[in-house]
Amino acid sequence: MSSIVAAGVALTALGLAGRAILRQTTKISYYRGGFEPTMTRREASLILGINSSSANADKIKQAHKRVIVPNHPDRGGSPYMAAKINEAKSVLLKHVE
Repeated sequence: MSSIVAAGVALTALGLAGRAILRQTTKISYYRGGFEPTMTRREASLILGINSSSANADKIKQAHKRVIVPNHPDRGGSPYMAAKINEAKSVLLKHVE
């Protein structure tokens, strides 16, 4: 019985160590700020995850589609987030065209 408990403790320790290693090697950074009162090109590019200075219309539309699909209200996403994503697309397209 004690060997089963020891094996469980060892597996738990191994899992926690692996999790800690993955967190250190995987550096994903998220924008920690809120939304600005009026959307800027910088904020729009952060929302869509693209570089606004090198973006063309096709790149903006592809990024918009990639971001809007999981966040669409019909798929359980927030209507507010969908509105912000659509606003980001229009802000960037306005500056490209």
